[in-house]
Amino acid sequence: MRPDVVTFWHGPLDTLRLTCLRSQVAAGHKVTVYSFEPLGKLPDGVGNAAAEAILPRSFAEKLRPTGPDGVWRDWTILQFSDFFRMRLMAERAGLWLDADVLLLKPVEIDPAKPYFAWERPRQLGNSVLYLPPDDAIVAAFAKLMAQDALTPDWLALRHRLTFALRKLRGGSKRLSDIRIAIYGPAALTALARRAGELHYALPKKSFYAVHAEPKLFFEPSDFSALIGDPGIIGLHVSPKGRGNQPPVPGSLYAWAAERFGALTYPPLEGEGRRE
Repeated sequence: MRPDVVTFWHGPLDTLRLTCLRSQVAAGHKVTVYSFEPLGKLPDGVGNAAAEAILPRSFAEKLRPTGPDGVWRDWTILQFSDFFRMRLMAERAGLWLDADVLLLKPVEIDPAKPYFAWERPRQLGNSVLYLPPDDAIVAAFAKLMAQDALTPDWLALRHRLTFALRKLRGGSKRLSDIRIAIYGPAALTALARRAGELHYALPKKSFYAVHAEPKLFFEPSDFSALIGDPGIIGLHVSPKGRGNQPPVPGSLYAWAAERFGALTYPPLEGEGRRE
């Protein structure tokens, strides 16, 4: 089946992410961005829904208390989104795609099976994620979220030691402070291994061909092999602050901006746009 696409965003959307959202619509997916404040004008086919109904903003206080002005600090948004996507899985909301995933073709899933891909040789990525609501990974996160301390029972030994040393030295007693991705790809990988689900992972190139090499996306190059490879479904871009920079002529970004910049799109993979 072709699932609905869901994601979470906090703050204004930049030009790159708007392009990526258009690519997801062009692939025939219904796309919904959850947020705590209205996001303004979104591309045609992209809806905006209330994040509070999925995971209250107050949950972020478990990660890192806000300042007097109520603004989220440090990497709170990143860690909050790690939990938010798991709540969406529990709610049967659809396929999670980060807002900076450029789709080159439609995504098809089996709703009874996990859907994710290798990001690195021994680590799954969670930028593209679907889990059945009764999956063991979803259940593990639900159990974790019921805690105040948010201390996983799947924590790697090196992270346990790091946390113990920090406390002994008088450092933070919040596990969320020891590593930005503690609840993200590392957690997904550990839980998928524990549940015996690593065999579901797609090859790295399916979504992460340019993830670690952003120059392949932002700088001029011969990108024909990337857009022509049948094994590449989409590209997680990871712009690193370049989301509002104009595309450089001859780059894959320039191609994407032209391809997905219009309000109507030619079909992808023989499929029309889903209304």
